[in-house]
Amino acid sequence: MNRMLLLIVMLLTSLIATADERAPWGTSEAVKQDYQPQKVVYDVAVSSRKELEQVFDRASYLSQVYEADPFSASIVLVLHGDEIPFFAVKNYLKYKELVTRARSLTVGDVIDIRMCQIAARGHGYAPEDIHGFVQMVPMADAEIIRLQREENYAYMQ
Repeated sequence: MNRMLLLIVMLLTSLIATADERAPWGTSEAVKQDYQPQKVVYDVAVSSRKELEQVFDRASYLSQVYEADPFSASIVLVLHGDEIPFFAVKNYLKYKELVTRARSLTVGDVIDIRMCQIAARGHGYAPEDIHGFVQMVPMADAEIIRLQREENYAYMQ
């Protein structure tokens, strides 16, 4: 009987060892976490439409996590890279779907989109060349620093 029990234990140990070889540290568990609304600034300098859409996805999801509460949450996207031409009025028909989505993100007063005037000028655009839902700020770096230091925004890249 002891020999049979020993054989069963060895067999079970062998099966467990095989499972451990695939996941030697076990498998992850989902953590239930509640998040309080925060103030967040995204430093946005991307080079493709796809990358900008990913930023929009992240900001939109964060807004949902914060239950789109405009009294407690604030998400600011500060643009200063090659995404600037997407927001030019003259490029509206080319990027209509993208800028329509961007505009829709700003409707609930949780997400703001700001653009660096210096970077816009570097791309050949003045404030009047950019869609009206985008706020023009003098300098992206200074705006990001101001939001962090003076208004206690958390930095995201």
